[in-house]
Amino acid sequence: MAVLNEWAFVGVFFAIAWVFPVLPILGARLLAPSKPNPLKQSTYECGVETVGDTWVQFKVQYYIYGLVFLVFDVEIVLLFPWALAYNQLDFFAFGAGLLFIFLLADALIYAWRKGALEWI
Repeated sequence: MAVLNEWAFVGVFFAIAWVFPVLPILGARLLAPSKPNPLKQSTYECGVETVGDTWVQFKVQYYIYGLVFLVFDVEIVLLFPWALAYNQLDFFAFGAGLLFIFLLADALIYAWRKGALEWI
């Protein structure tokens, strides 16, 4: 019964967790003034009027290149504290860091073979 009481907090948290993001959104929707007009709903890009069709197709490869860069940028942030504490790590923490490096190297090799890193 004690275990059930420990998990009751988690259940209550999940039951009411949706309220915190929904209340500000609904409050803004109800309280914010809404006066749409054609000028407000026109496409705006850096202060320059659009010429031609505003829906232009971009190559997906640019986004993939950016995402691969972001993943490896975050990798450095996660590995930096691990490298600083290298002398004080136990075997499990050292192994976890090596597994992390191995998985990232595997992802890099996969992206390289798929051609995601080639700028065309």
